[in-house]
Amino acid sequence: MENNKKSTLERTMAILEYLAEHGTASASELIESSGIAKSTAYLLLKEMLQLGLISQNDRGHYRLWVRLIALGERASAQLDIRETSRPHLEALMERIGLLCHFGIFDGDTAYYILKIESQSSISVRSYVGKRLSLYRSGLGKCLLAWQPESVREGIIAETEFKKVTPTTITSPEALTEELAHIRKQGWGFDNGEDEPSVRCVAAPVFDARGKIAGAISVVGTSMQVTDDAVPALADEVVACAREISQDLGWVEP
Repeated sequence: MENNKKSTLERTMAILEYLAEHGTASASELIESSGIAKSTAYLLLKEMLQLGLISQNDRGHYRLWVRLIALGERASAQLDIRETSRPHLEALMERIGLLCHFGIFDGDTAYYILKIESQSSISVRSYVGKRLSLYRSGLGKCLLAWQPESVREGIIAETEFKKVTPTTITSPEALTEELAHIRKQGWGFDNGEDEPSVRCVAAPVFDARGKIAGAISVVGTSMQVTDDAVPALADEVVACAREISQDLGWVEP
């Protein structure tokens, strides 16, 4: 009998794990092994087929399919980037004493996948998995700046600009100009645009194909990241990003 306390996700995972272990299976095998009610199992299998998580062979048996491969590849790439980046960001943090992040762009969203906390008595709150604004954060702007032009334009057109601090960018024209400036100088800057007292310097990381793979940033308060300190910090961040890029197979043109 089916355990009614199981969530849909738990039932889906039971099917996926059985297929991962056995390669292929009939509907009756999946129903028997998972304990899922017949009607529920067929609904799940239909949805999983539509999503590309599974497929059917000539005999009508189910198997794992390409959507899972794509998801696994992306997850693997992100984990590889984390481990490649970690020693470089740890060394950067030791040199400059500021919080360091690695962030990625996914779809139309940016978020942190790695955080290296500083030992400073002055801390800035952040966390792995935090979503970032593409027009208010230094790392988000940096990631957006190196996207293909069509992607940039599409995101800018859909952005609802909100002025959350006195320095927040509030128009498509201003953001377009800012992104061009970032590409020209090779790094991005958040001048308290998301939080009034927090500043960020960010630089892009490229993969072996020369495509942007992510970006790194250093974050501090306005007392730590002063106007005078920004140029030297930018040099450090750009150099660190270049080292990570080279470890990912990027060759500087």
